[in-house]
Amino acid sequence: MITSTGLLVSPGLAFAAPGEAGHKHDTAAIGEPAKATPKTRTIQITMGDNFYEPETIPVKAGETVRFVIKNTGEFLHEFNIGTTAMHAAHQKEMAMMVDHGMLSATGVDVKKMKMDHSTMPGMGHSMKHDDPNSVLVEPGQTKELVWKFTKPATLEFACNMPGHYESGMVGKVNFQR
Repeated sequence: MITSTGLLVSPGLAFAAPGEAGHKHDTAAIGEPAKATPKTRTIQITMGDNFYEPETIPVKAGETVRFVIKNTGEFLHEFNIGTTAMHAAHQKEMAMMVDHGMLSATGVDVKKMKMDHSTMPGMGHSMKHDDPNSVLVEPGQTKELVWKFTKPATLEFACNMPGHYESGMVGKVNFQR
């Protein structure tokens, strides 16, 4: 469950393989959205321009974690939980969203996010930032994401804005016993 939608049309971006814009990937292999309870562990994440603090997140299989993500940088950043392959596919969509003005270096164009994009090359009409394993956080803003890590997997959290992953804005999810 994402508890904040504020400026965003929706809190995550639909993952798509190349040529499949708008088709969501199954996130079951990496976990599932959850609801926070009084027993849910909270992890504070600070994101700046091309870094996360902490760089590694320890979790246990079956654990639900509430992430509170604050963007202290000057640019729009993303906190996205996924595999390396999911991030690679997602980066292509994020680049398309930037190219079409839906996202800029510093924010989200809510009006353009709501438009029908089916007439744009490579874009599906349902292209939105709405997967539960991802949030966009504008400069100075704080968002939350609650995620249940159902089983051990090789996962990263990353910013998939163009150039950010490549410049090191990626961290590891370490499963503990």
